[in-house]
Amino acid sequence: MLKKEDIQIRDPFVYVDQKSQKYYLYGSTDKNIWGKGTGFDVYVGEDLENWEGPFPVFRPEDNFYSDENYWAPEVHSYKDRFYMFATFLRKDNGRRGTGLLVSDDLMGPFKPHSQEPVTPKEWNSLDGTLYVDEEGTPWMVFCHEWVQVTDGQICALQLKEDLTGPVGEPILLFRASEAGWPTSFQHRRFPGAENYVTDGPFVVTLPNGELVMLWASFINNVYAQGISRSLTGKLLGPWVHDKEPVYKENGGHGMIFKTFDGDFKLTLHAPNRTPDERPFFLDLGTLENGEIKVK
Repeated sequence: MLKKEDIQIRDPFVYVDQKSQKYYLYGSTDKNIWGKGTGFDVYVGEDLENWEGPFPVFRPEDNFYSDENYWAPEVHSYKDRFYMFATFLRKDNGRRGTGLLVSDDLMGPFKPHSQEPVTPKEWNSLDGTLYVDEEGTPWMVFCHEWVQVTDGQICALQLKEDLTGPVGEPILLFRASEAGWPTSFQHRRFPGAENYVTDGPFVVTLPNGELVMLWASFINNVYAQGISRSLTGKLLGPWVHDKEPVYKENGGHGMIFKTFDGDFKLTLHAPNRTPDERPFFLDLGTLENGEIKVK
């Protein structure tokens, strides 16, 4: 049995399984996420403090379309199966993108569902997450990386009903600089440009019906977690942004889940440096009034 402090993980994602009354903790579990990819593991627990694992849930076959940068797996239930959205660096052109894996069990094994990443082939994209709208239409929300566009973007891409690929082209929801709280940085790749990061979007409907998005960026090179809100309650927005981040202590790439006790938690990794990153579970209370604040 492991304590959460024993688990090195980035981009934590918790699946709350009502059937087994257990929490399944997924994330970027390779010791060096920038190198060759091993796969993804899961940890299983009942109280967010004590965990069993790691258990392997994805290991690539030799003909898999990626062999490095295995990042940010999220597991969603959709049409009675479990779909893993995860970022991979393509072998064919060196671009990152989000692809889909599928399993009939939360413990895997997860196998490729999309033939390649479903984000645009020539884009550097990452951190895709699933959102199903009120009509039942599946969407992927993802980041168009700053390394390609300087001012990182959050985009939405409609998916086919079977999640095997996209329908149409990505739709820009907003740019990082529009939020106000992230700060820019300089990089030799773009001399003179003001660069802004977008990371780890996660879309959730609050108990009051408000549609919000969590995403991460940097404040003076310190990792932080921010909140944006849809003015219409629809995915395509328009989106407005909380003035202050919900967490700014060098942690981020978070998601919100409801515990078996009925409270909401924000999970994220902190600090944002390898190999010290650990999963944090921060209490948000009931969220009845829509205010997202760590208690």
